[in-house]
Amino acid sequence: MDGCARRDTILPVTKPSESTTRLELRAATLSITVGILLLIVKFTAYALTGSTAIFSDALESVVNVMASGFALYAVRLAHQPADTEHPYGHGKIEFMSAGFEGGLVLIAAIVIVAKAADALLFGRLELEQLGIGIWLMAGAMVANGATGLYLIRVGRSHGSLALEADGRHLLSDALTSVAAIAALVLIKLTGWVYADPIAALLIAAYISHMGIGLIRRSVAGLMDEQDLEDARLLKNLLEAHIGAAGREPRICSYHKLRHRHAGRYHWVDFHIMVPAAASVEQGHTIASAIEHEIEKVLGPGNATAHVEPCADTACSLCRNNETTSRQPSRFK
Repeated sequence: MDGCARRDTILPVTKPSESTTRLELRAATLSITVGILLLIVKFTAYALTGSTAIFSDALESVVNVMASGFALYAVRLAHQPADTEHPYGHGKIEFMSAGFEGGLVLIAAIVIVAKAADALLFGRLELEQLGIGIWLMAGAMVANGATGLYLIRVGRSHGSLALEADGRHLLSDALTSVAAIAALVLIKLTGWVYADPIAALLIAAYISHMGIGLIRRSVAGLMDEQDLEDARLLKNLLEAHIGAAGREPRICSYHKLRHRHAGRYHWVDFHIMVPAAASVEQGHTIASAIEHEIEKVLGPGNATAHVEPCADTACSLCRNNETTSRQPSRFK
């Protein structure tokens, strides 16, 4: 039996709803708005205090604004349907967004290290108006943390890597603000000015780790690295349909299972073996039911089955003629 295609369209079967699209665009817009406001607050705090740690945090906010702009573009593009030039959709732009953000973070870390080294080596450690700086940074920390948690929640619930990466960056920005505030408080209490550049170096180390993680995740997605959780889920789903004792619609076996992500979209293809006596229509009906089940479990995406005749003489399903004859009618 030759393989039969269930669909003649290149569009993903399951797509995010309009409400989901609007929610993600609002989240991305909120990220940019908050980022711009906090960028102004942090550079104001740096101008007032001259703190290297605050400069480090402010520089990361520049990255936040640029990355949030890319994330907004990525979310808009990812929701566009597949077309002739992009038959698998535009979802991979979200991996590019995460990689872009990771690269910006690493560049910011290098600039921070240079600034901190300059302060340590040449003794540029004069600080002023620490009290005002502490309060400004505390407000920025709370705003960043709340926005970051919101973006992560929206990104995870809707499978948007761009939003999740942006949220994690904002959350990390809140943590770097904690380091900057701690350094200012320590200086205010003890007068030990070296706490300022040291805190900046700690911030640089932390965001470097985060940037490398974003780049690795981006590369994994662009290279179609297999998702271990998806692999486990698909294996369990398909094996549950095998044999005369399997769940309907029953198949003899499966092989050549492959799957990948295009951003939030899942693309799955596999071969299933059905009894050789089954008609093309019966094989098509069985394949359609299993494809639909996979799409419901994974979410937005497309599953495609290639149907082949079973040649295994020991196959329990092939031997069970009664089960084989009844099976297709239940899934028409």
